[in-house]
Amino acid sequence: MRGMSERAYAAHAGLSRGAIQKAKTAGRLVLFDDGSIDAAASDKKRAATTDPSKQRDTAKAKLKPVPDAALSAVGETLREQGLSAPATGGNTTFLQAKTANEVLKAQERRLKLQKMKGELVDAARATALVFRLAREERDAWINWPARAAALMAAELSTALSDAGQDVTLETSLMQKILEAHVRAQLSELGQNVRFDLT
Repeated sequence: MRGMSERAYAAHAGLSRGAIQKAKTAGRLVLFDDGSIDAAASDKKRAATTDPSKQRDTAKAKLKPVPDAALSAVGETLREQGLSAPATGGNTTFLQAKTANEVLKAQERRLKLQKMKGELVDAARATALVFRLAREERDAWINWPARAAALMAAELSTALSDAGQDVTLETSLMQKILEAHVRAQLSELGQNVRFDLT
């Protein structure tokens, strides 16, 4: 026998024989041709493939520290969902990080599904569409005084002559006045309206 038996490796790893059998079945152990266990290679493979939450304290001590940015992202995700989260820089548990990861995966899947159903639109496309519609609306208003001035001048002249006043209104003057008021209104609207999809 080149390597260790299941019983010997269980004692070496500090695990039960049943846990070693499960690891062997799952392919988390390295075996020699004769079926015995290569202890050094199996230790490395188990460390790389075993869920840290299921390792013993001796294995947890060997884990690398997690960056503060990652911990704060976990806390933020948990708080957004109304779940308990540690203070920034606090002791985030693996279970909390795993929960945050599952929440994010569920949110991502929901967004993909909404996009497939047509419930979500591309922000750049929506912004371009709104910009085009606003420009068309502005152009329609800028061109309106030229169309309406002649009608308004004729109606006002008729109304004033019916009232006994002899006044002739010039269409070009009416158009200039209307254009000035329309442009002032559009300028004011342009300063107050902001469109942001972010």
